[in-house]
Amino acid sequence: MPHKVEKISWLNPKTLWAARNGVVASWFGDPTGRTRSRWVAQREAVGAPADKVIRRDDPDRFSFMVIGDTGEGDDPQYAVVPGFLKISQGTNFAVVASDVIYPVGSADDYDTKFFRPYQDYRAPIYAIPGNHDWYEDLGAFMRVFCDDAPPLEPEPTPRPLTKAWLRSLLWHRPHAKDGQRLDAARKLRSEEAQQAVQPGPYWAVDAGPVRIIGIDTGLLGTIDAEQGAWLREVSQGSRPKILVTGSPLYVDGEHHPCAIEGGGTVDDIVRDPEHHYVAAIGGDIHNYQRYPVQVDGRTIQYVVSGGGGAFMHATHTIPHVSVADVAEKDFRCYPLRGDSLAFYSRLYGRRLHLRRFFTLTEAEATAVIAERLGIPPTRTPGAPVRVTWRTRLVATLLGAVGRPDRTSRFRLPVRKIYTQLFSPSSATYSPPFFKCFLRLDVTPEAVHLRCYAATGNLAQEIDPPVEDEVTIPLS
Repeated sequence: MPHKVEKISWLNPKTLWAARNGVVASWFGDPTGRTRSRWVAQREAVGAPADKVIRRDDPDRFSFMVIGDTGEGDDPQYAVVPGFLKISQGTNFAVVASDVIYPVGSADDYDTKFFRPYQDYRAPIYAIPGNHDWYEDLGAFMRVFCDDAPPLEPEPTPRPLTKAWLRSLLWHRPHAKDGQRLDAARKLRSEEAQQAVQPGPYWAVDAGPVRIIGIDTGLLGTIDAEQGAWLREVSQGSRPKILVTGSPLYVDGEHHPCAIEGGGTVDDIVRDPEHHYVAAIGGDIHNYQRYPVQVDGRTIQYVVSGGGGAFMHATHTIPHVSVADVAEKDFRCYPLRGDSLAFYSRLYGRRLHLRRFFTLTEAEATAVIAERLGIPPTRTPGAPVRVTWRTRLVATLLGAVGRPDRTSRFRLPVRKIYTQLFSPSSATYSPPFFKCFLRLDVTPEAVHLRCYAATGNLAQEIDPPVEDEVTIPLS
């Protein structure tokens, strides 16, 4: 890590004001699609392939990494690095799935939040932007991943008193001097084997027997008509495909198919049997989840993998899973719901100065989650634990879903408001961190996907544990 790290506080008004573009876009219209089209046109004008396909010469058997929402340049992000470097040995490339840089994707943040932590990864890194990368109109992202793309020409000033004019008054833009440290930072990943050039913010990679398609869902989790038409075209053919998206299609027990401007959804394309998708991996939500969805007699693995370093989103608020015929017994997540509840109980106990009341042990949290969801305990470290009135009350207050009871009206804002506002302030700087990343090993017959944990504890750095794994047939 650098000697000095500026920790991001999402309760700091200065940080929230700088990250305002998502809210501004939701109020006054989202300009992301138009800006993205201008970036793509600029790249094509200088020779980027019109089909946006990166054709690699990987063998039929190869491996690659996926890591999402890589973090804020602090302890949790750097705690992932030792395990990531160990498990990634022998892989051909890596993909960052959403939100490369927090808080607003500034060019000068790439030094400590991208080039430094991954300087020892000796293979190319491709990326798709997340909403935070868009908070400065994607300029820094394009400079780093798209052959040092020059800034876009300013658009004409909107007509006064229109929504576009109001948006332009409130819109956050990069500082004029942003990026002065970028050239020096690039030297940390300057080896020839580490270089990767993308045709734009969305792309496809033909590697071995599969095609990996990365889409850019912008500020509000949708894609524009131009990108939608490209996605339909690049999805044609019998080659097995894996989608990487900034907005997961199944998450927290819900289906979010991702609308395409002009009609249709991304999931319509993924589910079409003629397109031969076998998995869809999304970032944005900072944990791991997996939903094996049956579609026309085949299984598509829908995965959330956004736990690469940023603050943790709770899993204990995920209800009993029953979506698209995926039952609770088929669902996987990391951290386990009990560990998530124990983590947040300690957090609330510390912040409210009520440690004796709020703090639950991992065993207590696991037992009450099992009771709430009507499932066997996911882990039984010792003798059975009695679920007390206090344990149930704390679980209810912290949003652990289950059967409604008399205390439901008193829940603290965990599930919805906490995810949007309070979760970002839940970052801690002592283990366990509950971070994760993926390794995918590809053969002509199957893709073997493993989710590895990164906790910040030495034992897990030396031998990163596998939290979930699945073999995905390619036939």
